[in-house]
Amino acid sequence: MASVRAKATAGATLVVALALVAAGVALLLVLRGNLHDQAGLEAEVAARGVAERIATGSVGGDLDLPDGDDHPVVVTDDDGRVLAVGDDVRAVDGKRVEKPDHGTDGAGSHASGDDADDDEDAGGPKPGEVDDDVDFRDGTATVDDRTAGYRFASVEAKDTTGRKVTVRAGSALTPEQDAVGTVRGAMLIGLPLLLLVVAGVTWLVTRRALRPVEGIRGEMAAITASTDLSRRVPVPAAQDEIGRLARTTNETLAALEASVERQRRFVADASHELRSPIASLRTQLEVGAAHPELLDVPGAVEDTVRLQHLAADLLLLARLDAGEKPTGSRVDVAALVREDTSQRVGDRIPVRIGRLDTAEVSGSRGQLGRVLGNLLDNAQRHAAASVQVELVRAGEWVTLRVDDDGPGVPEAERERIFERFVRLDDARARDDGGAGLGLAIARDVAVRHGGSLGVREGSVFELRLPVAH
Repeated sequence: MASVRAKATAGATLVVALALVAAGVALLLVLRGNLHDQAGLEAEVAARGVAERIATGSVGGDLDLPDGDDHPVVVTDDDGRVLAVGDDVRAVDGKRVEKPDHGTDGAGSHASGDDADDDEDAGGPKPGEVDDDVDFRDGTATVDDRTAGYRFASVEAKDTTGRKVTVRAGSALTPEQDAVGTVRGAMLIGLPLLLLVVAGVTWLVTRRALRPVEGIRGEMAAITASTDLSRRVPVPAAQDEIGRLARTTNETLAALEASVERQRRFVADASHELRSPIASLRTQLEVGAAHPELLDVPGAVEDTVRLQHLAADLLLLARLDAGEKPTGSRVDVAALVREDTSQRVGDRIPVRIGRLDTAEVSGSRGQLGRVLGNLLDNAQRHAAASVQVELVRAGEWVTLRVDDDGPGVPEAERERIFERFVRLDDARARDDGGAGLGLAIARDVAVRHGGSLGVREGSVFELRLPVAH
């Protein structure tokens, strides 16, 4: 499979090759057109020069025609008879031409006055004038037994006696063909060399540009092999796409390292929390098996309930960490508060309900009920004589407040208490059966419902959720 470097080199070379071929073809066409026009102009100048001499004299005189090697010239009358031909010109367009003998009856070669009048009436040039129109054609001429291509210009003129003649002069196309051939040959030689240079430069530049990518790949392979997530990929100094890729990769590695570390801490803390009630329950059962009269049944039941709650919390956290999304059903928060508080008959302090605005949110009723229950359990642990719940709607948000008259949460600890397995009073939390997961679960659920959970002042916990539409 071709590498990115090879693909980039091939692509750049192909694009440059297409561009050069198109430019070369255009150049050859323009050069050929210009040289063709130049040959036509030279032929027209030669034809007009002869025509002007004829217009001021006659065909029978010495026309001093150009050398046939430079400009083959043929002068014909209306009937196509050759009246004059340049030196060494043997044939034009494959038709042989011969220089006429002007010693014969010259009168027969003059047009009658009637013919002159007819030509003048037909719109041709007047006696002593050269027609402005020029007819261009490509053809061949044989000069000194050498046949070559020429650009011919044909001009009509009348001498002073009224005879109408056509002067056809040519300009060789050989210089044009030689020039085009030279340029074409130079392009055929230079194009492959230029493409080799382009391919080489592209290969080197691409290799240099992709060198940091290879460094990133190598470091990622080493991290995968060593499972050391504290390592980071090298970041190039250039502020380009590769630099941004390296920084993003390092950010991803940092997030992954934090996640793995959090999972390790979670497993360690969970095993520690499970070890105590399991060891206590086992001890009680072993003592009961050896001495039935010493079996502490209420204590065993309490440890079992504690294990049940802890296992339920751990399973819920595992589902939340796995990305479980709340259901999209509508939940009446006011009804949820009334129903859940009415079922808490065993609380140490009765829960007092304050203001209850009507509001519905989108989410899981079970998870939101778990949040409310955890907040009320936390308030029951710390309250002195009062626990209050109120629900306030403000615009597109609804706020659930749980307040108690306890000592409150120190400002420095208001974020730490939402971490997993964190207890500000470990001894009391263990006695009450808490594992330090209730507030962590409550905040995770709040965030997954698009809201937030925090301590605003003292011991007031506020749960903010968006109102369902």
